[in-house]
Formats: sequence, structure tokens, C-alpha cells
Amino acid sequence: MAVMGSERLAQTFVDLADTLVDEFDVVDLYALLADRCVELFDASQAGLLLADDAGTLRLVAATNEAIELVELYQLQNDEGPCLDCFRSGQQVLIADLERAGTAWPRFAPVARQAGFRSVNAFPLRLRDRILGALNLFDAEPRRLDQADVVAAQALADIATIGLLQYRTITDAHALARHLSAALESRIAIEQAKGVIAERLNVGMDEAFERLRRYARSRRRRLSEVAEEVVAGTLSPAALGK
Repeated sequence: MAVMGSERLAQTFVDLADTLVDEFDVVDLYALLADRCVELFDASQAGLLLADDAGTLRLVAATNEAIELVELYQLQNDEGPCLDCFRSGQQVLIADLERAGTAWPRFAPVARQAGFRSVNAFPLRLRDRILGALNLFDAEPRRLDQADVVAAQALADIATIGLLQYRTITDAHALARHLSAALESRIAIEQAKGVIAERLNVGMDEAFERLRRYARSRRRRLSEVAEEVVAGTLSPAALGK
């Protein structure tokens, strides 16, 4: 990793650590993680899945609509690298999806059709608990070097600590509340994206970017801003361009 990349990696650790305070925004944490991983590891797109209190994986962050559809497809069909990563607690590093067809006969063709040729999945883990998976997709066959694999796993690990927010891993009720809040926030954000896209006649990716930029520029929680857009107390036009 180049010097500038190393500096950006260090800054990302600082930004993720800044969320270790009361009332941090879970969805914004993982949106930040997904965005920075695309930047740091030269990935095409990234997605992040978390398990709810029933142990079912849910999508909580995606860098664009294309990867969101791919992630949802593997959840709906119960097949794919991210599910394998979550279930095993091990990294799944696939340099070429063309060679993974037998492992995921339904998922692999869909991912390739969406424009992705390689995938790397990293477990969100703390001790022996696996809470989800961070997934990096590339448009070309590519194998991450060992330094990037170590760095990506380290980012996933510190983000997991952020999710637990100083709670002990045995506090199942606290963990369930955090995950439920994350999923509820995700629903509000998706609804807000739809409102913004319709009112401003922009794509869903652009709608999300305006929503996130507005929240970050005012140091507000992404979910709170989304809820105001859905409720009609914040006009999409006020989000700027």
C-alpha cells in the first residue's frame, strides 16, 4: 500500500474509532466502512451484511444499487461467498468467479452478469462471535495481496467493536437492540432515497449521496435525516446537489 494509502488507512481507523460514543449511527458507520474499503483496496463496490437477533443476515450497507441487488440475491437464494464467510467465520477470497461456479451455481452467474469477477469476504467478528460479513467486489479477476487482506480484516474487526459499543459480547439483549436499530435505520434510509429520487428526478445512488452528504456536513445521524425526509419535515430540495 502506498504512503498516501497508508495515511488514508490510518485516518479510517481514527474515523471508525470516533463512533465509539453513545448514540452513534450504526448505518453511517458501515456506510463509511464500505466506502473506505472501496477507496483503500481499489475495489469496485462493497457491501455489508449483519445478522439480526434470529441469526438471519440482513443487508445494512451497499456502495451502489448494483451491489445491493447482488447481495440481496445471495440472501434470497441462501448461497454465496458472504454467507459462507458468515457461517464459517473465515475469510472467503475468490480471485476469479469464473472458477467458483460449482461452489455457487446460482450466485456466481448473477454476480458475473452484474459486472463482478472477483469477491473477498471478511467476517465481522469479536472473539468467537460472528456478527456479519464485509464484502468487496471487483470488476476484474484480482487477488488481494496479504497486506490488504490483513488491513481489510482489521477494519472489519474495529467496526465490529463499534457495533457492540463497549457492551460485553455476552449481553445478547444489548446486541439485539443494536442490530434491530441498524435494520430499522436501513429501512428509513431506503424510503428516504426513494422520496429524494422521485422529488428531484435523480438516481438512487445520487439520492443516497445527497442524503449522506447533508448528514455529515451537519454532523447529524444519517437515520435521523432520513426519517425527517420521509416524514416531510425536511424537503429533498434542502439537501443540495
